[in-house]
Amino acid sequence: MDAATKPHKKKKWFLLLVSALALSTLLVFFAVFTSSAASYPSRFFHRAHVERELPVFVETKLKVSATLDDPIPRLAYLISGSMGDGESLKRTLRALYHPRNQYVVHLDLEASVEERLDLARFVRSEPLFAKLGNVRMSVRANLVTYRGPTMVSNTLHAAAILLREAGEWDWFINLSASDYPLVTQDDLLSTLLTMPRNYNFIEHTSDIGWKEYQRARPVMIDPGLYSVQKSDVFWVSEKRKVPSAYRLFTGSAWMMLSRPFVEYCLWGWDNLPRIVLMYYSNFLSSPESYFHTVICNANEFINTTVNHDLHFISWDNPPKQHPHFLTLSDFQRMVDSNAPFARKFGRNEPVLDKIDSELLGRSANGFSQGAWFNSEGSVNRTYADHVTPNITELRPGPGVERLRKLITGLLSGDNFHANHCT
Repeated sequence: MDAATKPHKKKKWFLLLVSALALSTLLVFFAVFTSSAASYPSRFFHRAHVERELPVFVETKLKVSATLDDPIPRLAYLISGSMGDGESLKRTLRALYHPRNQYVVHLDLEASVEERLDLARFVRSEPLFAKLGNVRMSVRANLVTYRGPTMVSNTLHAAAILLREAGEWDWFINLSASDYPLVTQDDLLSTLLTMPRNYNFIEHTSDIGWKEYQRARPVMIDPGLYSVQKSDVFWVSEKRKVPSAYRLFTGSAWMMLSRPFVEYCLWGWDNLPRIVLMYYSNFLSSPESYFHTVICNANEFINTTVNHDLHFISWDNPPKQHPHFLTLSDFQRMVDSNAPFARKFGRNEPVLDKIDSELLGRSANGFSQGAWFNSEGSVNRTYADHVTPNITELRPGPGVERLRKLITGLLSGDNFHANHCT
């Protein structure tokens, strides 16, 4: 048995092993096949569903921010100046001040260190500014060339500060130390009560005319982009074509912009604001074109434009680089314009005293009249530390009627909607 049965036993165990392996393989194959067959329809339909979906880009998830719902609007001001403008800037700030508003003041690097420190001390030492914290100085002064893109970058810098630090506000207004108000802030805020807060007051036109050959085609360099010493712009010999990716617009360098549009200029989700900014870095007098070109090429904002800069400005005909300085002889024309602001004023120009006394109700070193003052005190003294101003009421004066006449005429004209970005 030993010799005869050994091969037989080996063959028997071998057959059992092969059979077990074959059965195991069959079971594994069966399990995988049935699992795949069961999931195939769902996988197929999921794939088909994915293939039918449109691509999703991050831009489609970003929307224009909603306007604020505070019944009384709030304004955010940039007041900028240069060498020798410190005292004028202080006067303009006092005339424009209202506790509801926010302010950034800026003296550029051409101003001396002493002048900038004096302005900083003024902002810190005024009790009302310190109490409410709504006036701040741009500590890192920028070098600003009036005709160059550094003025645009300075404006964007101030807007970024206001978005980051100044809480809620509805409109951004850029002014200089040579600007001055013709109405009180209560007049202006009362007029804006019923205004759609996505409107942008920006004088603009696509008829750039002579500017195509004197500004759009030449390539200009602003040394303020790379130098700490102020010098004039210069040109290179090459010319460039007018852009075909977007239309150029031009207008006034002074404007009142809605918060949603300011956010778009700083955080633009389709890259248009950055592309246009780079183009205008080589464009003479870019402050008169940058914001205009952005707003009129952005579909979200084209229909929010109001074609006015809210200023009275006296120009030559045809206009030169700078407007006339306003004097007492221009006072009545300023009033009749119904505009809330005027420029350009010389330092300590006597007509400013007349505006203070007859339109704003303020005297030297005082604030303009408004409901936020304590009615028992003088409106023109420095506000006491212990007084909490009333910022929930407005007391407009005669200026509100003039301003409402201007705004009503702008918004009710037959061509108001037809003139958006034309």
